[in-house]
Amino acid sequence: MSKAQDSKRSAIRSYAVGYGLALVLTGLAFATVHWRLFDRGAIWPVVLALGLVQGLVHFRCFLHISLRRSARDDLLLILFTTLIIILMASGTLVILRNLHMRMM
Repeated sequence: MSKAQDSKRSAIRSYAVGYGLALVLTGLAFATVHWRLFDRGAIWPVVLALGLVQGLVHFRCFLHISLRRSARDDLLLILFTTLIIILMASGTLVILRNLHMRMM
């Protein structure tokens, strides 16, 4: 086999594994909420943890982001983007909570 076919097979295998893991993690999150597999206080942390693991699966299997030196710049860019999104979302939640408290 040629190197092109090997790399194509490797990419398809990576996508298939990522797709399978994404389906399993999504199913676990839905099952956790639907069937209340954990007590009420533990559902949110479990779903959040499953979402974070699914994000890592997407980074590794679909975006092919790894911790090698050649991919560190991509990883830093993604982490910085994630930080900005978290700051924007948390700032929005703080403002909405403040407005809610003022209206009550």
